[in-house]
Amino acid sequence: MENQHAFSDAERAAVYRAIFNRRDVRGQFLPDPVADEQLARILLAAHHAPSVGFMQPWNFLLVRSLTVKQRVHDIFAQANAEAAQMFPDEKREIYSQLKLQGILDAPVNLCITCDRSRSGPVVLGRTHMPTMDLYSSVCAVQNLWLAARAEGLGVGWVSIFHEKALQDALGIPHHIVPIAYLCIGHVSHFKDRPELESAGWLPRLPVEELVFHEQWGTHDLPENAGLTAALSALAAVERGA
Repeated sequence: MENQHAFSDAERAAVYRAIFNRRDVRGQFLPDPVADEQLARILLAAHHAPSVGFMQPWNFLLVRSLTVKQRVHDIFAQANAEAAQMFPDEKREIYSQLKLQGILDAPVNLCITCDRSRSGPVVLGRTHMPTMDLYSSVCAVQNLWLAARAEGLGVGWVSIFHEKALQDALGIPHHIVPIAYLCIGHVSHFKDRPELESAGWLPRLPVEELVFHEQWGTHDLPENAGLTAALSALAAVERGA
């Protein structure tokens, strides 16, 4: 059955290419400036993310000053040293070899935030799940990330901060939640696989084992065998098997 709402084959392939080729970029940033037109497009894409109650709780705080970047890098370095001590010895060795940020390397840093008070105390769709505003802001992050990949720009998410220290470094009021601190810029290359997967930190989990049917933990209903087989086949192609 033809679906008149579906994208063309080429358009659909481009969407999936952006999804499957998106990477968390840390060490491949180039010093070339990001054009204002490109930056405007990816910010607009982020602003078109879904949000519960259409509350649009996000703000976008751009950082291009080396002084501010250095301030942020300093609080990352402190938190990163603390984080390294939290892992067992075998993981700590891998951790110490990973580059986990591109704060000083990327020409643009961006903090996406969530104003939980926006739209007032009662928000449609958030009456019983108050964290939905946070999840909405994460959707803005993903929209921006995929749009950036389509533009050929790399994005790296830095999350190793004490929240209050990051707020203070950027002058963010303490009732505003920093959702994502992102490094954005042109890159020398995109890695074939996620860096943490390649480094042996963790493997990609088999998608067919993560899908349940009707009830939590139920994998093996006969009527869903076709979907399970299709997922396994796609995963095998992705792995090159």
